[in-house]
Amino acid sequence: MAPPPPGPARRRILLPAALALAAVTGAAGTARARPGASGAPPGVRVTDETYTGRRIVDLTVASPALGGPAPVRLLTPEGWHARRPAHRWPTLYLLPGGDGDHLSWTRDYGIQRLSVLRHTLVVMVSMPLFGFYSDWWNHGAGGPPAVETFHLREVLPLLEREYGAGPRRAVAGESQGGFGALSYTARHPGTFRAVASLSGFVHPHRHPRAVRAAMTHLGLDWLALWGHPERQRGIWESYDPAYLTRRLAGVPVRLSCGDGRLGPLDPPGTGPDEHIPGLEDPDHPFPPGVLSPTEAVLLDENRALAPLLRSAGARLTTHFHAGTHDPAYWNRELRASLPLLLTALHG
Repeated sequence: MAPPPPGPARRRILLPAALALAAVTGAAGTARARPGASGAPPGVRVTDETYTGRRIVDLTVASPALGGPAPVRLLTPEGWHARRPAHRWPTLYLLPGGDGDHLSWTRDYGIQRLSVLRHTLVVMVSMPLFGFYSDWWNHGAGGPPAVETFHLREVLPLLEREYGAGPRRAVAGESQGGFGALSYTARHPGTFRAVASLSGFVHPHRHPRAVRAAMTHLGLDWLALWGHPERQRGIWESYDPAYLTRRLAGVPVRLSCGDGRLGPLDPPGTGPDEHIPGLEDPDHPFPPGVLSPTEAVLLDENRALAPLLRSAGARLTTHFHAGTHDPAYWNRELRASLPLLLTALHG
């Protein structure tokens, strides 16, 4: 396996809304329009297709579920250009964190340099800011953003029709994407053969105040996502992997997460995370030495989820370690997860 690229930008936790929305709606370079794919809902089509590297293809998808255009990046396998769309490749879906930045996998982690991925189609989807891999409740009105519908009912069938994506699928995600990877796999049994969560927000109903604090900090209506955690508890539980573990029986799952303290990949002088008012529970303060409260919350969720997965029969591997909520750790843990994911795809 190729060595990791130089360290990515530090502590990429939350982006200003304008930047994150630009990442979701923007697409650069020359492009050509393509017709919509059968199997996807009406109105779903690729409007731009841009080749930005030897194996990298950037798509812009017109998405009724999101109410507008959204980018998707592909890392194509060797031989893809000559054999698409008739050939079907094993497909790895990579889900970004709450900022929705689909470019991080190539820009920050250099996955295009990993030789182990040369026979795999890698799909890097985008997401609206803090979209939480869910079709938003919107106080009972529904409608955009319908993130789960965009990813699984628009992008997935479109790529399988037009771009050589195959039915052998695995999925991994960082931070909020770790939630999405587990939630999608559990909510849609048989869609993904293996799943890896890197510092995932894997049990949000355990820490609803963290959802409220982060979304309020970003100027978002936190109740529009799943509603109130008690009054709309059924919605929360329908997305929360901790309530769906029986659907993961037999599935290879890898959980990794830091403890919020300084670890080996945090450089000297690393400071605390950006302060998010309301994140800390006064009745359960963070342990001494925690510089990354977000990661401490997520470790608690991962430790709570792990025994539930084991009891349900998931084929679970865990790596809980020292470290903050930082891309350097997700870079490392993605590479450590690839053997599990690729064995499910190619084994």
